[in-house]
Amino acid sequence: MTDLAQVFMDLVRCEIRLYNALGERLRAEHGLTMGQFEFLRIIDGRDGCRVNDLAEEAAITVGATSKGVDRLEAAGWVVRRPNPENRRSSLLELTPEGAGLLAAATPTLEDGLRSLLAEPLTAGALEQLASTVALLRRSLEGATAGPA
Repeated sequence: MTDLAQVFMDLVRCEIRLYNALGERLRAEHGLTMGQFEFLRIIDGRDGCRVNDLAEEAAITVGATSKGVDRLEAAGWVVRRPNPENRRSSLLELTPEGAGLLAAATPTLEDGLRSLLAEPLTAGALEQLASTVALLRRSLEGATAGPA
């Protein structure tokens, strides 16, 4: 029988170790934290991204997300534009500096992922891991979404 508590602990420890290792590389090579990279990547991939959208995607509170965006804005990597559909919210966009930083940091992240994931795992094992994690994420996000 599978020890589910151990599976959970293994998942958590893997995530922490991956996040920390990638964060160290990003910080050393680009002066960027893993959280900042993640925010830049989400904003870049979503037209009309609001703080609420970013918080939902990152699975953190709106308050923490807003503070993170404040830091990105202060660094000159993100701007808030008025939302034409809702004056109470802003739309987030990368500045040219933010887009350049994301473009420079992405290969660093990908190289780190190759060494941490693709090298120790066979192509088949990595594909199975990707499929399993995606299925688990969809299940968990559906379970936490609540009734429509």
